[in-house]
Amino acid sequence: MINWDAHACLPQHPLADFTPVRRLHAAGVNYVSLNVGADMNPLSQVMSVIAGYRATIAADPERYALVSSVDDIIQAAADGRMAISFDLEGALPLLEQPDMVALYAQLGVRQIHFAYNRNNSVADGCHDVTRGLTTLGQRMVEAVNENGILMDCSHTGRLCSLEIMNASSQPVIFSHANPYTLVQHGRNVTDEQIRACAATGGVVCVSGLSFFLGSAQPDANDVARHVAYIADLVGVRHAGIGLDICFQQPGLDDTPPGDFDAEHWWPASAGYSADKPPSFTPPEVWRELPAALRRTGMSETEAELVLGRNMMRVAQQVWGTPEAALAKAA
Repeated sequence: MINWDAHACLPQHPLADFTPVRRLHAAGVNYVSLNVGADMNPLSQVMSVIAGYRATIAADPERYALVSSVDDIIQAAADGRMAISFDLEGALPLLEQPDMVALYAQLGVRQIHFAYNRNNSVADGCHDVTRGLTTLGQRMVEAVNENGILMDCSHTGRLCSLEIMNASSQPVIFSHANPYTLVQHGRNVTDEQIRACAATGGVVCVSGLSFFLGSAQPDANDVARHVAYIADLVGVRHAGIGLDICFQQPGLDDTPPGDFDAEHWWPASAGYSADKPPSFTPPEVWRELPAALRRTGMSETEAELVLGRNMMRVAQQVWGTPEAALAKAA
């Protein structure tokens, strides 16, 4: 049994402490996708973070494994190590060059979405005006598919996400997004989006953020309620977990350099407030999720699908074998 957390955030800093990753592992998580940058982070910061994270992983091979295939994850779990790969939140770090996708794949990025809340030259953000997937965006989808990277639609505008899912030749995921029907927040996804994701063979992974769960202090039951909604709507094979825990570390400043404007990325008009930041489920909630899912009426086998097997299935299809992943990145 592999427990799969589809998205988590350490500080965007090369010296980020990996203690939170150890907490996830201790709570039963076998694989986590760590964010290494978003649209607000300049390329210099993204590359510095990737270099720092890779160095931390390489320096502790008894504890961590940087993986590129499901086989790697299974082996890491058998060895008692935490399997890790990276994800990008937005297309700006791609510099409008589809060839950049292959470079990121070689550096450990196995998952990407194209817009972080706001529009760019590739795709629409969920808190911006509607345009749809651009011509460049079509080429970027092809590049993601060709390089064996999971195509993600979190933070993406609704119409644009539907167009990405239609354009993709591989299953598409939402690595951290919740049902809009349960909580009417712009970051959550509609039934239409959930159905479209399932139609690609993909998975919608539920986030543990208070804003998106509709609970001030979210717990395992809150997460399970959102998972159960997805499972009832499109089937349990299309539900997963991506808690999106953001681990802040005092004394480590990861503010993007330059004229960074937090209000632009998290606008007050969309319900964000610097005075009332979101709360997150703790990593230890993973210990409680199996029982919480069972309380919704799921069988043990169905709960295991949600906790990891669904994302393993999709990753196996998209990433392929270790040999295929190496060939795509070459």
